Amino acid sequence: MTPIVSEASPSEVSPEATVPAASTLGNFARLNRRTLLKLSAAGSALYAFDTARSVIVPSLQNRGLLSPDGVVDAASIAWAGTIYTENFPTSPLILSPFSDELPIPRALRPTPLSEFGSNPPGPGVGQQNSIGNERHQLWPSNPKVGYPDPILYKIEVKMGTHSFTSSKVLPINALGQPAESFDGEGNTYPAGTQRALPLSTVWAFNGQFPGPMINAEYGRPVLVRFVNKLDQNPDNLDFQDFGAPDRSFLTHLHNAHTAPESDGNPHYTMKYGPRWHGYRPGEWCDNLYLNWPAGGRDDEKQSFFWFHDHRMDHTGSNVYKGMVGLYPIYDPKGKMDMGDETKGLRLPGVRTPPRADGTFDVDYDIPLAFYDCRLDDGVTVHHDMHDNENAFPGADNPKAHPEWWGKTFFKHFPNHGFVGDVFTVNGTAYPVLHVKRRKYRFRFLDASIARIYEFKLMASTEGPKSAASLGYIEDELQGQWRIPDGEQCMKFVQIAGDGGLLPAPVTRNSFELWPGKRREVIIDFTKYQDGTPTSNGDEIYVTNVMKMRDGRMWDSSTRDGIDPDYKVPMLKFVIDGNDTPVDNSRIPAAMRPTPPLPSNWTTLLDNRLIFEVERGGAGGEIEWLVNGQPFDPTTPVTSLRNKAGKTPLAQQKVGSFNLWEVRNGGGGWVHPMHIHQEEHRTVMRNGKSVVKPDKWHPEDGTREDIIALDPGESVIIYRGFRDFVGPYVAHCHNLAHEDHAMMFGWEITP
Repeated sequence: MTPIVSEASPSEVSPEATVPAASTLGNFARLNRRTLLKLSAAGSALYAFDTARSVIVPSLQNRGLLSPDGVVDAASIAWAGTIYTENFPTSPLILSPFSDELPIPRALRPTPLSEFGSNPPGPGVGQQNSIGNERHQLWPSNPKVGYPDPILYKIEVKMGTHSFTSSKVLPINALGQPAESFDGEGNTYPAGTQRALPLSTVWAFNGQFPGPMINAEYGRPVLVRFVNKLDQNPDNLDFQDFGAPDRSFLTHLHNAHTAPESDGNPHYTMKYGPRWHGYRPGEWCDNLYLNWPAGGRDDEKQSFFWFHDHRMDHTGSNVYKGMVGLYPIYDPKGKMDMGDETKGLRLPGVRTPPRADGTFDVDYDIPLAFYDCRLDDGVTVHHDMHDNENAFPGADNPKAHPEWWGKTFFKHFPNHGFVGDVFTVNGTAYPVLHVKRRKYRFRFLDASIARIYEFKLMASTEGPKSAASLGYIEDELQGQWRIPDGEQCMKFVQIAGDGGLLPAPVTRNSFELWPGKRREVIIDFTKYQDGTPTSNGDEIYVTNVMKMRDGRMWDSSTRDGIDPDYKVPMLKFVIDGNDTPVDNSRIPAAMRPTPPLPSNWTTLLDNRLIFEVERGGAGGEIEWLVNGQPFDPTTPVTSLRNKAGKTPLAQQKVGSFNLWEVRNGGGGWVHPMHIHQEEHRTVMRNGKSVVKPDKWHPEDGTREDIIALDPGESVIIYRGFRDFVGPYVAHCHNLAHEDHAMMFGWEITP
């Protein structure tokens, strides 16, 4: 590598001299993305990956390749590369990893009723949103629920700024070599100049990333008024070129047992409420979270939700732009799991005294939201399908954006999925957490667009080394840092999954975390796995050992052969052994039983509903279909023909239970398939019963809300449809897939 130059005055070279001028890139046809997705397979081929990676963009319209109604003419297929270029920047290298403390969120305080003005929340007609056309299906005082009125919160969806690190960074290219960099004032900095990262623009809950955390409890409902203020920009921040074009949002509490008007799904909002993809600037909606388990059953209680955007077609870009919030939920019944390690199951956690408003925090109980991103290098050309929608006219794409150097970079339209090369935890790249010699509870969440992680706890004598300094290039630079001598030193004790507490703890050497999934573990920092006690200053790394160079699936993992050189440290624990903390926590022998399967569940097989996900005619991750159809937000999808010879609509009677089969149509992709409203239990994989789970899917014996669907795999699940009626969705939680039609509507009927 060439010598590093310390931060200095920028050179006189204009950044515009290093990238193609906008005038050389041609005009761009303004063609709506969903219009193209509705075309035939031949028409969809217009989206094909531009293998030449041309930056010359002829105008379809000027060349007569659009019909009068804007639909693509067959001749336009020849210009397949004119609306997308597959290229990604190499993020600048963070030079001092594990120097920023891990941000630990604290509980959001409720909002006084007086702050809701002349439109207070309530159960009446017109009180569910600012449009005044909906009401809450089931208010807490309903005898079926019998809960008190909800605790009120107001959360604004608004613009803000975010810093991923306080460390200096070194701009590098795909070969790991120092590179030029730029700033928003039009200056260029020579290769080797260390820089401070600029603030990235976020669209976020209360303007912060991750957003606020609500500590909830069963039996205490919560109502959150989400207010769209994305049209307000008092600080004159740059919107950049990703996010919902109309700045609308739609919030989903994943995976709360919630009525459809509060569920935040487009199958509902396109038919009711806003009758739009989401709620637009100036609008608000009241999402009512009853904190009431399905069927009122204690064994259906969960322990960790999160809320995120679900706006149709732009979920990925809105989530990536910052719309992520946390929602741990405790169970005070019998003091079972209430954040107090002296009571109930005695899981790690010291609950602070409740405030007058009823809120509380829990020490030693820490959520960890994992998120990968890319930062702009200032020379990569921005050329994406959304440019056609005239969504960000100020960007004037396709062109490079040196003024956005160091800020988040996103593509809506990747051929093989979007993965980042900078790994963050709770919004901070490579943070450190100083821990006491005692047990902690950690709640892991994968908030990434597509990346799957596999985590191990490792020690390293030599410490982290940059991938660039080790000679890695291009995709092998992902994660930026490695611990070549890393060795497993501790084990996880898993206590919960997507569906809440497990029947009993499970000791794990490692575990996978797929997009949208949650896993909760206990880590005992008093000793190593061989029984040796820890010492003051010891360092342990949460290390990702799953190599995944694109959004299709992993390249290597424990399942099918690990790459021994791929050990990316993401979070460093440092043992603070200067005192002996009180630890009243225990690892219980048993926790929450899984709801029983009916003894005759196999009799439902013939009449199961069947859904197959597959690629559309364009290939890649450009268009996805379910049962041969792209997502239609107005109607439930039709099942494939089952063994009983029927093709029923995806409709279920309220209070019923059924088997659903989800098939992966192949192509080498994996899909984290999420089904809203209730959890499921996996009963079969590839025609084989997994009532007794296999070692690669240990959670199959418990409740989950996301199916880990391997390549070519068929999975059959058992689930209920209780308490509410109305439209819901199921979709892939690889958000690039969801935004390209890998979603289907289904309904619960009276």
